[in-house]
Amino acid sequence: MRVLISGASIAGPVLAYWLTRYGFDVTVVERAPALRKTGGHAVDLFRPAMDIAERMGVLDDVLAKKTGTEWLTVYDEAGAPLAELELRRIFGAVSDRHVEIMRDDLSEILYDATRHDAAYVFGDSITSIAGDGEVTFERGAPARFDLVIGADGLHSNVRRLVFGPESRYTTWIGGYLAVASVPNHLGLDGRMVGVAGAGRMGGMYAAAHMADARAMFLFRTEEPLDYHHRDVARQKELLRAHFGDLGWEIPRLLDEVERTPAFYFDSITQLRLDTWSRGRVSLVGDAGYCPGPAVGGSTSLAVVGAYVLAGELAAHGGDHTRAFPAYEAELGEYVRRSRAFAVNAARRIVPGSRFDLWAMARLVRLINHVPVGLTRAAVKLAGRNMRLHDAIRLKDYAAPRETTSRP
Repeated sequence: MRVLISGASIAGPVLAYWLTRYGFDVTVVERAPALRKTGGHAVDLFRPAMDIAERMGVLDDVLAKKTGTEWLTVYDEAGAPLAELELRRIFGAVSDRHVEIMRDDLSEILYDATRHDAAYVFGDSITSIAGDGEVTFERGAPARFDLVIGADGLHSNVRRLVFGPESRYTTWIGGYLAVASVPNHLGLDGRMVGVAGAGRMGGMYAAAHMADARAMFLFRTEEPLDYHHRDVARQKELLRAHFGDLGWEIPRLLDEVERTPAFYFDSITQLRLDTWSRGRVSLVGDAGYCPGPAVGGSTSLAVVGAYVLAGELAAHGGDHTRAFPAYEAELGEYVRRSRAFAVNAARRIVPGSRFDLWAMARLVRLINHVPVGLTRAAVKLAGRNMRLHDAIRLKDYAAPRETTSRP
C-alpha cells in the first residue's frame, strides 16, 4: 500500500518510521532542497514523545543532543537583574520525563532513522491531489498513492489544496516568535540570558554541542501584523520595529539577524479544524492541529499524532475510512487540552505590563525557594492541563496480517 507524506521535519519522519514497520510503502516529499537548517529553536519532548523515541531506538541520540539549558536569567529594560530561574523546577513539575532539543537536531535524528526504509524526495512539492489519489508535483512526474498525509507544518500546502485557505482555520492568539542563528559571543552553555519589557522579551541561548547560538524574540501586539509567511525581509523589518529601542545585547542581536540566513518568524497561531481527514487525505502534527508555536507543546503532540495515525492505519488494515476516524478519536482529547493550555500560556509567556513584570519576578523567586517535590505536587493540584502530556497513555499497536490497497 503506497503512502505519500508531505513534510520531512518531525511528524513526517515519525509517521514514515512506523508505517514502514507496518509494511506500508512510504514516500516523503519535502519542498526544501535538503533537511532544513532555518535557525530552528529549542523544542520540548515530554513523556509520551520520549516513550515513542525510546520505542524507535533513537532515545540515546536525542539525549546526546539535548540543549542542557538549566538556568534562565532575565534583566529589565534598564539592565537591572529581574529574575533568575532554575528551569528544571518548571519542567520537572510539568512532566516526569522531558528533554529540550534543537528542532534541527531532532529532525536529523528522525531522518537518519528512516532514510533507509522510506523514499525521500527533496526539492519538490505537491501541486494537486485528486480524489482517486493521483498526485502531481512541481518537478516530479505524476504518481498515484493510496493515501496522502500532510505533515508540512502550520502553513501546510496539503491542507490548502484539500481543505481550502489557511484563513478558514487559524486563530491568532496574540503574539509572535522569531528565532535566528547567531554567533555565541557571550559564550553561553547551559544558560539562557535575556531582557524583558512590557509586551516583549528578547534573549539568547546555546548548547555545548552547538558552534553557534540562537537569538529568540517574543512579543505581543494588539492586532495581527501585516506580512506574508515567506517574506523574510518584511519579517526582519517588523522585528527591528518592535525591538530596535531595547538595550542590553539586543542591538547586536538585531544586526546579526540581518546577516544570518537561518531565520524563523511566525505568529503564535492556533489551528482549529473540525476534522483532519478528507477522502484519502489526512493531516498530522502542526498541519492539522497546531496549538500554537512555543506555547502548546506542539512538537510532542506531533510525535504522538504520527505514532497514533500509523498505528490506527495498521490496526485497520490500511482502510482509511475506519483508520482516520479512529485516529481523530484517539488523539482528540490531547489536541483539545493542548489548545486550552496554549491559549492560557500565550497570555502569560510575555508580561503585558510593568505590573506583570514585577509579578513574574516575585513568582520566580518563590519557585526558586520551594523544594522541587513541593512544586511538582502544587502543579498536580492545579489541574490536569498543567501535566497534560504525562496524562497521555499510548496504545500498543500491532501490524495486521495484510493491508488493503486501492480497488
